[in-house]
Amino acid sequence: MTEPELPSPSPEKTAQHSLIWLVVAAGLTVLLWQFPWGNYILYPFTILATWFHEMGHGLTALLLGGDFHRLEIYSNGSGLAFHSGRLFLGPVGRALVAAGGPMGPPMAGAIFILASRRQGTARFGLLFLGSLLLLSAVIWVRSGFGLLFIPALGLGILALGLWASPWMQGFVIQFLGVQACVSTYRQLDYLFTASAVINGQVLHSDSSQIAQNLFLPYWFWGGLMAVSSLVLLMTSLQITFRD
Repeated sequence: MTEPELPSPSPEKTAQHSLIWLVVAAGLTVLLWQFPWGNYILYPFTILATWFHEMGHGLTALLLGGDFHRLEIYSNGSGLAFHSGRLFLGPVGRALVAAGGPMGPPMAGAIFILASRRQGTARFGLLFLGSLLLLSAVIWVRSGFGLLFIPALGLGILALGLWASPWMQGFVIQFLGVQACVSTYRQLDYLFTASAVINGQVLHSDSSQIAQNLFLPYWFWGGLMAVSSLVLLMTSLQITFRD
């Protein structure tokens, strides 16, 4: 006597489970990042979040006519992007560069999540991200730790883009997109502080730099960036899993 075959889960159920898993993973990532030991549990994603953040500063400066000199990433998960030059739009441009760190990654992450809707764009997203990691190591990364870790991340993501199954590629680009979106929350208190110590230097926070170049207090801009990152994440997930 043969046992009856169990029905396969419907595509709608599978998509629903994937969405729930991604939302739970995003929440756990943000929660763990609020504790010092959490940064070590999520260490590869901590470094990737720092890379997203600092590249956001540097590439925004480039887009606004400035010079992106170098990027330093340190083993404790902190980093710095060095840029200079007169920026288009003056104070507004400087505010945009400051916002590029917290907001650039969620914007890119939303694009990665949307790319997961199709096999070709999911694969292209992985190849693009892996290539950009490697390119950044050649052009901008200048810290010893960064020169070891960033190429390793790039090669790993490229390998997935080249040889992983289509399902795995879609899952990974979704997950990395979620990680980029929530990287704004890696140090949630940083959004609501006027200064921070990075590599032994006391520096103005991104929120403080925006406030100095525009108007309203730094905590307003920190709150706005926190809400905007969440909106980008939820909207991109809603569109991706709508069909």
